[in-house]
Amino acid sequence: MTHSSLAAKMAEVTRLTRAGRLADAMALLQGSRSNVASLDAIAATLTGRPGALSSRAIDVQLRQEISALLGRFKKIGPAPAARSPRPETRVPVPVPPVPVPVPVRAPAPALFEERTFLNEAGTRTYKLYVPGGHHQGELLPLVVMLHGCAQSADDFALGTRMNELAEEQKFLVAYPNQSSAANGSKCWNWFKPEDQARGRGEPSLIAGIAREILRDVGGDPTRVYVAGLSAGGALATVLGSQYPDLFAGVGVHSGLPCGVASDISSAFVAMRQGGSRVSTHEHGPIPTIVFHGDRDTTVSPINGDHIILQSKAATRLEITTHQGVSGGGVAYTRTVQAVGAGQALLEHWVLHGAGHAWSGGSPAGSFTAPHGPDASREMVRFFLAHRRR
Repeated sequence: MTHSSLAAKMAEVTRLTRAGRLADAMALLQGSRSNVASLDAIAATLTGRPGALSSRAIDVQLRQEISALLGRFKKIGPAPAARSPRPETRVPVPVPPVPVPVPVRAPAPALFEERTFLNEAGTRTYKLYVPGGHHQGELLPLVVMLHGCAQSADDFALGTRMNELAEEQKFLVAYPNQSSAANGSKCWNWFKPEDQARGRGEPSLIAGIAREILRDVGGDPTRVYVAGLSAGGALATVLGSQYPDLFAGVGVHSGLPCGVASDISSAFVAMRQGGSRVSTHEHGPIPTIVFHGDRDTTVSPINGDHIILQSKAATRLEITTHQGVSGGGVAYTRTVQAVGAGQALLEHWVLHGAGHAWSGGSPAGSFTAPHGPDASREMVRFFLAHRRR
């Protein structure tokens, strides 16, 4: 298979996978089963080795899905030679369904509407959930949710169930949408230097969205929080670092610390084995809650430890550890760091046996682990215990 034909094939496979058409994607890949070398070449591009797709933006979640399909095809073996028709005896390869999110609707009188924000760094759309019974000028907390690669605002709202919690506990939720023009895989560009600084790039867009909501809808400026999954979690650590005057707390699920990568190559290194340089915050500790599966093969669990270290900023804290099991049977270790017997500043949930997915999420959304502890509810509990001074 030539370089150009490989690129064309993988572009089509990626498009079909992203559209939820895994059966079609499998059929396209199955046409190459007789050429194991072709499969090895495709796998090489998906694992970041030099190849047709290695220079493209990071799309870890799609790479995992397609790599899994490739592995299944290689186990099946070469396609059989032409023969007389006979009943199919091979057991079909099971492919788990990929949810295709539909636009999320809010129960009246709540609102879930799309808005657009523009500044010098560009334009982003976002969805905003306003719980029912909210009155203009009422100062509600605001939680900004940053989706992972290949996800959208509606998908992330479904998967995390954060709108349901907002209705229950009365707070605003914003879901910025990453632009495919900014990143072809819809990943937040947490690994680019221009997107790691205050007043520049994507951090300025997310901060601008939060401030626009506070101004136009009404919100409590002392209770603004940011959380995210994977690439969204990595950008959340950037926002916590660069905008301590705006965000009162940070939630990170399966993400990375701020500043551990400066390009795609170093991003992959940090994802696989942790960043070689993890700086602490100069302005003191940032209230942070982290969830990470200890079987995460996309973003190494060591990154969860590094986020806590970075957020702690060399502050002396009392540490307590709790063991537990979720209602769905997932064991976890929860480590809390607090000032004496007072308020917890840091929480680290290690999910035993879990991979790269939002713990306790709904199967209606993508990349969720429904049986784990409810990360959304625990993040909201942690957030609402903190106010920015």
